[in-house]
Amino acid sequence: MARPLNKLSAAMVKNAAPGKYSDGGGLWLHKREDGGAQWVLRVHVHGRRREMGLGRFPDVSLKDARALAERWRAQAAQGIDPIKERQAQRRAQARNLHVLKDIALDAFESRKAELKGDGKAGRWFSPLELHVLPKLGKVPVAEIDQTDIRDTLAPIWHEKADTARKAMNRLSICFRHAAALGLDVDLQATEKARALLGKQRHTVQNIPSMPWQDVPAFYQSLDGGGVTELALRLLILTAVRSDGIRHCHLDQMEGDIWTVPAVHVKGRRGATSDFRVPLSSEAIAVIEAAKPLARDGFLFPGIRKGVISDMTMSKYMKTRDLGARPHGFRSSFRVWMAESTNTPHDVSETAMGHVVGSAVERAYRRTDFLEQRRALMERWAKLVASGNMNVVSLANGTDH
Repeated sequence: MARPLNKLSAAMVKNAAPGKYSDGGGLWLHKREDGGAQWVLRVHVHGRRREMGLGRFPDVSLKDARALAERWRAQAAQGIDPIKERQAQRRAQARNLHVLKDIALDAFESRKAELKGDGKAGRWFSPLELHVLPKLGKVPVAEIDQTDIRDTLAPIWHEKADTARKAMNRLSICFRHAAALGLDVDLQATEKARALLGKQRHTVQNIPSMPWQDVPAFYQSLDGGGVTELALRLLILTAVRSDGIRHCHLDQMEGDIWTVPAVHVKGRRGATSDFRVPLSSEAIAVIEAAKPLARDGFLFPGIRKGVISDMTMSKYMKTRDLGARPHGFRSSFRVWMAESTNTPHDVSETAMGHVVGSAVERAYRRTDFLEQRRALMERWAKLVASGNMNVVSLANGTDH
């Protein structure tokens, strides 16, 4: 005989004293002494009784509780344990909510403050976006293992070794981020994938540079007076990275000091301060020549908007059939210091924009060697602007 259903009313549920009340069909309302209430469904599956919570009252109304009870009674009638079925559905839902693409985006968002320009250039995220997410982006992160990672990165592991290495590192960060969110992931998956992929055959190639002896002649050839040529001139004279050159702004200049904002000074790991660059007489002349071309205060504006791109100067050198690239002039300057001057190590490293020493050492050595670098950069500028390396004495010894 079927058990009567719907024995309770909304008013009875609301005003009931503490106790247990049956609505029929195995649906019960448990009212507690503290005023709280819980809906419970009792069903029999495979010969045993199961009690299943359906939510709190009044969050779950009488009407909603009856609908849920009907749904799970139907499952039990088919021999399906409703508690286990609900757990399985929740696990599936959790997996769908935490696919790798969502985890990667969340991890990227949480790290933007650590990245140059808040990661707007896309260099942090692009290895994942181009080489990982197209294959694994829709896969629940908890289900990704070392074989998935191996199969994804194998096509570029040797041919694009640096990109593959970055993609692997980003994946490791994503897995740690997922673990911090409480997801059940294999934190060793990336290391296991490395073992499966084996040692990379790729040999790191440095950015091509120009011998410092050839820099003066090239510098003299930059005589067109355009934005790109002036930017290359200032890059050579200051040894500042291209990002700082491209974003050079008049507000950063004060006399013969150019203060490059920390956000545009790559390579100063551990430093959060701006970087002062002493300007030689030649560098000041280049800045003056660039001022009429400035837009919104930026000395080297792009054709339509913003500033010139990182590829603009590289393309200029490529069209002239030069093997060297703009970033390589930093190497030219560094080799010149090593071969032609007695510049102390800390001074030369600071001139390159590198952080020198530990945080403790820097705390006690509160100097950026500005005056020593000023003399060094003036000497370099005289060599470069002369067009003839023999004009300046390059014998080892103190600077004159």
